[in-house]
Amino acid sequence: MFPTVRSAAFLIGLLSAGLASAGEVENPKGVVELFTAQGCASCPPADAALKKLVEQGDVVALAYHVDYWNYLGWTDTLSSKENTERQYGYAHSFGRSGVYTPQAVVNGRDHLIGTDVAAINQKMDGMKGAGQGLTVPVKADMNGEEIEISIGAGTGKADIVIAYFTKKEKVAVEKGENTGKQMEYWHSVYDVQTVGMWDGKDMKITVPARTMGKGKKDGCAILLQSSKPGGEPAAIVGATVLMAGRKRD
Repeated sequence: MFPTVRSAAFLIGLLSAGLASAGEVENPKGVVELFTAQGCASCPPADAALKKLVEQGDVVALAYHVDYWNYLGWTDTLSSKENTERQYGYAHSFGRSGVYTPQAVVNGRDHLIGTDVAAINQKMDGMKGAGQGLTVPVKADMNGEEIEISIGAGTGKADIVIAYFTKKEKVAVEKGENTGKQMEYWHSVYDVQTVGMWDGKDMKITVPARTMGKGKKDGCAILLQSSKPGGEPAAIVGATVLMAGRKRD
């Protein structure tokens, strides 16, 4: 139900020639995970808010399209059951019995409605001031045909989680509550994998870079995330973003 350890193969979007340049969010102040849906009338303002967070340049911002709105007659083209399961995992972590959209989960620790950029930034700033921010440095760099992930020292243990995303996607919604709208979605997650464990010590992981070469797979976020005893996602203590070298509007 929740991401499990898979092959160490680290698939990020790269140029076929292997000459991609990597860009990362330098010293992010927080991670925002937006749970949204193309069929949800309340979600477009939250999707626009996520774009603003991406453009800030200091936030690891990710969109997870859930599938439980699909019953209204429009199947979200970016949705997956895995995204829905991740949201329910957070609900269990927060002691909630249900989920909602648009929900913004901040640093894996708390949630709020995802439409208010100022409120989301205030939440991140408050967490940082309370010692619940991203306290463990995480870096990712290209080195030839390999990707080196460097993690600093800290307290506790955590999973090394990779969330792969598409930079930008435009969708014409033809049914459901947003019928007739041309929607724009940023950093939509299409796969989440756990590739290792961190035990509080400085460490490096070297994984191969594989050419995607198809579709619109543009980058990934690397999350250092703890989990509950049942495997549910919990506090995120470190993060960075690595983009593909090719540029797309």
